[in-house]
Amino acid sequence: MVDINDAAAIKNLDTMSMHAALEGLPAQCANAYDIGQKAPLPRIEETRAVLVTGLGGSAIGGDLLRVYCQERAGIPVVVNRDYNLPAFADENTLVFAVSYSGNTEETLHAYRLARVKGCRVVALSSGGKLAAWASEEGVPVIPIPSGLAPRAATGYLFLPMLAALERLRLLDGIDGAVSEMVAVLRAQTDSYRPEVPSDINPAKQLALEFRDRIPVIWGASGTTEVVALRWKGQVNENAKAPAYCNSFPELNHNEIVGFEQPGELLNRLWIVLLKDKGDDPRVAYRMQVTNKIITGKVAGVTEVASAGESILARLYSLIYLGDWASFYLAALYGIDPGPVRVIDYLKGELAKKQI
Repeated sequence: MVDINDAAAIKNLDTMSMHAALEGLPAQCANAYDIGQKAPLPRIEETRAVLVTGLGGSAIGGDLLRVYCQERAGIPVVVNRDYNLPAFADENTLVFAVSYSGNTEETLHAYRLARVKGCRVVALSSGGKLAAWASEEGVPVIPIPSGLAPRAATGYLFLPMLAALERLRLLDGIDGAVSEMVAVLRAQTDSYRPEVPSDINPAKQLALEFRDRIPVIWGASGTTEVVALRWKGQVNENAKAPAYCNSFPELNHNEIVGFEQPGELLNRLWIVLLKDKGDDPRVAYRMQVTNKIITGKVAGVTEVASAGESILARLYSLIYLGDWASFYLAALYGIDPGPVRVIDYLKGELAKKQI
């Protein structure tokens, strides 16, 4: 365990400088959007669907794109976390093959299938086989900087795709939203950085609530559902701890019933309700009623509201808080947030056997 008010101790534990990546996220987002504005794009006469294929940290950008486009684009945006592609993918489908390392085996397999099916493909990567294959085959590559953990590169794994869709005239009005998002993140950095004590640091306060408990994060379909998924993954990878997520209104039709027993487990759950002004009013009311139902049955409930005007700023304001909270939770457990040795081991084992 590390004292989270000891900034030097936190940074000494952090061998991969995850704190520096967190502090650099506002600049990363600004740079990522600029990269997308300048990147090569395929020629495509008619786009009927957008498909983002990737895994883990390289897929969360696809989820953000899907949520953003849901009410703003006239075509579906689908995220694919698989070796294979859905049957609809064809020459009128724009496929973003996303792998930060460029060596994710599922994404490489899906890239090959997209090429066979005649899809219009764009590779988004820092290098590896994906960038090499795409360059050799004349497929546009959006190059992003290397040296980060994929989960610390959400700006690079999301905003270039958003800029690309704007350039292809599938979206508009992105520039102002990105500027506001960067400004919101910069303001939040001053509140979340390690030097800010826990009594006035919302991220450290959340980490203290999560310590020795299981975070359960609930968002809303169409808005904060992607944030809930992100928080879950960040607690898993940074703190090496379990966390779970779901979204309204679906969870009111099943999960909410499961808060009767066993009491000893329920007493270890800490619920987070992610709230956004873009939530459907009925969903907002569902959150209010659900809070009443579970209060007293779980360890605690925290409501967190987004900040900003545009949907980009609001979603990222919540993502940023969860990123920092998971970082401090790792410190509370005395764990280096950077390495993900279990994933490295799994990849090594899979590489030994070709199927």
